[in-house]
Amino acid sequence: MLTGKTLWMVAGASLAMAILAGAGFAFTAANTVPATKGGEGTGTITGYNVASVHYTLNTADPTKVDSAAFSLDVAPAAGSTIKIRLETASANWYPCTFTGVNVTCVTTSPAASATTANQLQVVVAQ
Repeated sequence: MLTGKTLWMVAGASLAMAILAGAGFAFTAANTVPATKGGEGTGTITGYNVASVHYTLNTADPTKVDSAAFSLDVAPAAGSTIKIRLETASANWYPCTFTGVNVTCVTTSPAASATTANQLQVVVAQ
């Protein structure tokens, strides 16, 4: 049977071994974390000026608009998305391509109607 003093010595030795084992594990386990960035900031959002708008009508049915072309005052950043809509109540947004400041939008799928077109809404997003 263990006496009080022996019991404390065994308990102390066990505690010391547990602390050393845990400390050894803590010093050998390591994580690698890559460098990252974080922050907050603001920037001005400006619009574009649209000019030189030209619509190309379908040759077989001139009530249909085959495309719209226009120029912007500043070339959009590479990879920007440009879309147009020709009717206020329509859900049809037509994709555009651009080279520099020159933009062309094909409006054939679904076919845009010259008789119901009531606006040219241009959206440019970087």
